[in-house]
Amino acid sequence: MAARKPLDASVLEMDNDRVIETITTRLRSILAKDVGRRGFVCAMSGGIDSSVSSALCVKALGKDKVYGLMLPERDSSGFSTARGRQLAEHLGIRYEVFDIAPALEGIGCYQWRDEAIRKVFPEYGEGWKNKIVISGGLEGQINHFQLVVQSPQGETRQARLPLPEYLQIVAATNHKQRIRKTVEYFHADRLNYAVIGTPNRLEYDQGFFVKNGDGSADVKPIAHLYKTQVYALARHMQLPKEICEAIPTTDTYSLAQGQDEFYFALPYQQMDIALYALNHGYSSEELAAAINITPQQAANVYRDIEAKRRATRYMHLRPQLVEPVNEIKV
Repeated sequence: MAARKPLDASVLEMDNDRVIETITTRLRSILAKDVGRRGFVCAMSGGIDSSVSSALCVKALGKDKVYGLMLPERDSSGFSTARGRQLAEHLGIRYEVFDIAPALEGIGCYQWRDEAIRKVFPEYGEGWKNKIVISGGLEGQINHFQLVVQSPQGETRQARLPLPEYLQIVAATNHKQRIRKTVEYFHADRLNYAVIGTPNRLEYDQGFFVKNGDGSADVKPIAHLYKTQVYALARHMQLPKEICEAIPTTDTYSLAQGQDEFYFALPYQQMDIALYALNHGYSSEELAAAINITPQQAANVYRDIEAKRRATRYMHLRPQLVEPVNEIKV
C-alpha cells in the first residue's frame, strides 16, 4: 500500500492539463449523450468558480457555443459585473447583463428581508447595509448567527439573530439565486443549451448553495475540485489577474461578506485541507499541525463538517417518490 502523503498544501496539487482534458472530454460527452443540448449557459459572477467553469466550457465546445449571463441586483458588488464582463470578453463569448432587482422587488425579496432585520434593529431603513456572520463552529459550539448592520453614517452594530428572523432573511435572500436560475433556464430553453452549475467541492460537500437556486443545474463541472484547485486551474488557463486573485465572497448582502464569515469555520485554504484530511483519514492532531490551529479546534472543525453534511442532506436530495416509477430511467 502506498505511503500516505504528509498533510500540507501539496496534497491538493494536481496535473492541471490532465484535469482540464478530463473535464472538457466529459463535458462534450454529457452534452451529446446525456442532456442532448447544443451548448452551455454560464452565469458569470466574476468569482473564481463561475469563471473557471465558463473557461472550461469554452475549451470543451468553443466560444460560439457558450452564452454568458451577468445577473446583478441591488446589493451586488460593482466588481462582480465588471469582472464578469472582463471574463466574457477575455473568452470571446456572447454575453448579456440583466438587472434582476425589479423582479426581486416585485416578489418581495427586499421587503421580507428588511421586515426581519427591523425586528432586531428597529431603526434599520433607507441607506442602511447588512450581512449575516456565523459563529460557533471553530469553538465546538452549535453554529449561531449574528446580524451586522451599518447606518448611512458608517456606524456598525451587531446582535445575535433569533431563529425566526434568521430563517426569514435567508428565505428572502434565496430569492436572488432562484430568480437568477429562472433567467438562466429561460435562455437555456431559448437556445437549446444546458445550464452550468458552479459549486466547488467544498461548497458541494457542505451544502453551500440554494436548493432550486444556484444548486440547480444540468452539469456541475468542478464539484469534485477543492477551491484551491479551482484557483490553480484559473492561473493555469491564464484567466485575468483580477479573477485569479479575487477573494471569495457571497455577493448576496449589501455589506462585504466573506464565505468564511457566513458559512465556513475557516478561510477556504484551511477548509480545503481540513475537508481533504477528514476524507482521507488524517487525525485532528495532524490537521492541527498542518493549518496551525489547536488539536481541539481541529476536532471541532471535523465535527462542524460532519454536522453540515447532516444538516444539508436535504439540499442534495432529488424529489422523493412515494413509489418508484420503474419505466423512467435516470
